[in-house]
Amino acid sequence: MTNILYDALIAPHAKNDAIFLELDDGTQVSYAGFVSRVAQLAHVLTDAGVEPGDRVVVQAPKVMDTIALYGAAIQTGSVYLPLNVAYTQSELEYFISDATPSLVVCDAKDEIDISTICDTNTQVMTLAKDGSGSLSTRADSCNTSFAAAQRNPDDLAALLYTSGTTGRSKGAMLSHKNLLSNAESLTDLWQITSQDRLIHALPIFHTHGLFVALNTALLAGAQVRFMAAFDIDTVVAEMPSSSLLMGVPTYYTRLLGDTRLDKNLVTNMRLFVSGSAPLLAETHTDFENRTGHRILE
Repeated sequence: MTNILYDALIAPHAKNDAIFLELDDGTQVSYAGFVSRVAQLAHVLTDAGVEPGDRVVVQAPKVMDTIALYGAAIQTGSVYLPLNVAYTQSELEYFISDATPSLVVCDAKDEIDISTICDTNTQVMTLAKDGSGSLSTRADSCNTSFAAAQRNPDDLAALLYTSGTTGRSKGAMLSHKNLLSNAESLTDLWQITSQDRLIHALPIFHTHGLFVALNTALLAGAQVRFMAAFDIDTVVAEMPSSSLLMGVPTYYTRLLGDTRLDKNLVTNMRLFVSGSAPLLAETHTDFENRTGHRILE
């Protein structure tokens, strides 16, 4: 028995000095550096008493340590549960009570409010937009190697709550095999390789931004321009040196409203993906007319 998701997405990069993440402040994080950070956070989880199968709820800003924490959950065999950063206190109370996590990681500004809705068996740690917080502070002094927990392919890797359109949200269970199969299929179909550079402006609390975008990048060894949020000037500036953009319909309507979007701008781009909501037919047509590219929905 091994840990197929960790073995495929993270372990192969232990000595890979290629750039994985480029952050908004210009910081570059190598694949090897990311693997080390994942291990440090894995130690934080186990030191906090998180065991394989335990839920780790994460409602935190989009920073490098947030995705390293996702990797740490995989490595320790715990179950990663990301939550929308816009959820209200009452919504959070439902999710936390339903999931019964061992640990909740939240923005530092929300620590007091979230602590009041957690029971005595749930620890709370913080992670702020600047990368500070108790989670990161504890990780800084931890060992950069960690033996991955043994997991069956059908063991849970993550929970994602449904939108609840016909009732209360339900936790959809995603196994190690589910996530790996998805990443392998998309990486193959979209021909993602280590030569690709992804513009990542999506949130990381749902399937598209986390499991589709980042799992395929990790599997392929691609480079990721990791943006805290969608900013049209930054996206336009990054296109000449990038090859992939994964977005939602509003990204494409905003790009179409910018006169800088033309065929010259996207010469190096090879794939535009839209998901999470329906894309209007006119957006498809207008984008192809302007750029020569068809958006893959």
